[in-house]
Amino acid sequence: MNFHKGILSSLLCLLLSAASQEASYLYAQSKMENNKILKVPFVDFGSKGKPTLKQIDSMFDNTDIPFTEINQVNWKQYDSYHPDVRFKTAYGKEEIYIKFYVSEQCVKADYGYDFGSAPYTDSCCEFFIDPAGDGIYYNMELNCIAKGTFSGGIPGPDRKHFGNDVISQIRRYSSLGSEPFGTKTSEGKPFTYSITIALPIKLFSLSNVKPLKGRKVRANFYKCGDGMPEKHYLSWNPIDCPAPNFHTPAFFGTLYFE
Repeated sequence: MNFHKGILSSLLCLLLSAASQEASYLYAQSKMENNKILKVPFVDFGSKGKPTLKQIDSMFDNTDIPFTEINQVNWKQYDSYHPDVRFKTAYGKEEIYIKFYVSEQCVKADYGYDFGSAPYTDSCCEFFIDPAGDGIYYNMELNCIAKGTFSGGIPGPDRKHFGNDVISQIRRYSSLGSEPFGTKTSEGKPFTYSITIALPIKLFSLSNVKPLKGRKVRANFYKCGDGMPEKHYLSWNPIDCPAPNFHTPAFFGTLYFE
């Protein structure tokens, strides 16, 4: 009798544990507050090879692809200051294209190199994506002079930090140039700048990524500045966790690749 009670007790504990995990997942899903969906248009540049960054930049500025705001303030203690941040995105045969448009009173660019940098302490724009829907997500983090890092893996400390051999394949351009300049603050007209990016799909090398066309993919876009005079943490899709944390794939929004 006691033996059977022990088995029943163990089974009950397993069921409760599974139910708790499922409840946590459902809670995260329910708190996404109208999980945002963004349509990502396909762009065919009609030429052999990859488009130049100049062509990509011109495409974003001269087509009717709409702006999308990065304006979710998820933590009230950082509500006093938030830059004006927008982006446009599209994709081609080999790359995902993004252009960030930023206006802020203070800009910071301490890092003038990629691997080993901490772009999130500068004026930073970020893009996180789970391209295969397998729980492996990638984060690209670039400061305001388009220097930064690229990592991938499941949530946790063992994520792979790609080296310069991979990061250098992310084509990017900042209107502020590429040389570090420290911290600049304006008491009047804010600083405005843009970052144009071509992110090769092949760099999602830890995943078996099917063609993006017609697929829904989980992702989020961010703006932050951990080491700036006024810290800020903005997201496209809302995040519901106690402290600033962008590594929260449960709160990614959805990209629909047309």
